[in-house]
Amino acid sequence: MASTDFNDRTLSLGLARVSEAAALASAALIGRGDEKAADQAAVNAMREQLNKLDIAGVVVIGEGERDEAPMLFIGEKVGSGKGPGVDIALDPLEGTTLTAKDMPNALTVIAMGPRGSMLHAPDVYMDKLAVGPGFRNGVVTMDMSPSERVSALATAKGCSTQDITVCVLERPRHEEMIEQLRSTGAAIRLITDGDVAGVMHCAEAATTGIDMYMGSGGAPEGVLAAAALKCMGGQMFGKLLFRNDDERARATKAGITNFDRVYTRDDMVTSDVIFAATGVTDGSLLHGIKREPGFLTAETILMRSKTGSVRRMSYRNPIQA
Repeated sequence: MASTDFNDRTLSLGLARVSEAAALASAALIGRGDEKAADQAAVNAMREQLNKLDIAGVVVIGEGERDEAPMLFIGEKVGSGKGPGVDIALDPLEGTTLTAKDMPNALTVIAMGPRGSMLHAPDVYMDKLAVGPGFRNGVVTMDMSPSERVSALATAKGCSTQDITVCVLERPRHEEMIEQLRSTGAAIRLITDGDVAGVMHCAEAATTGIDMYMGSGGAPEGVLAAAALKCMGGQMFGKLLFRNDDERARATKAGITNFDRVYTRDDMVTSDVIFAATGVTDGSLLHGIKREPGFLTAETILMRSKTGSVRRMSYRNPIQA
């Protein structure tokens, strides 16, 4: 009988295999222009690998409601059922468009924590704000305007506002915010998709050149990003945004009662967590899948919040004839 304790050390390598399998499966569809096929390949491979783990897993952040997603839907049970009860948050292919167009920063992403440790975020928008580690708590807040956040972070870093770079999803809804940010002299790195990677960039500012992430994107991706920052260090805040009564009903169904709450990183992920991401296309965090004669090589980042360890792994996999 498998242990019912959440042994993050034992489970972490298994989680890396899940992430790698999804990336390798989507590799053949990089640049092929078919987002749905790329996503489906990643979903199939991720689910198959998850079901090999000795866990009693429940998908809390997944591909959507059961009627929208045949596999890895919210509430789906995964794993052998013999091990510890765990929450699973996943995005089998973060950046389906990026993969289809062979653009940077497509990833496969998965996080796992003890049962009941992750926010059941409904499929609505979330206003997000994130900075990396090493700053006092609340150095930037959701109450501040975009320009105030830049000024506060520059003061904390002891630099000019012109030395701050903010990552923002390129969307019409962010035009006013971008205008405010530009008024401070800050640089803006616009990304077309993939805001989990966008938030993760803040945690390694010296490598990625990104100091802060802000703007609205999917709430489920917000929880995944919070899991990553729980491992890497840094602060994150999120507030759910509702456009209609249907979205409020989704939140109520997910158990959310306070629609105005600002969630911190540790509100979204309340316990120690493990996180794995594998590069599909080349990006600032990870190399994409590389084709060599007879092999596919994938790069994975594997992290544990309990120890703060960040492991980078290169996995060379023979191409099956």
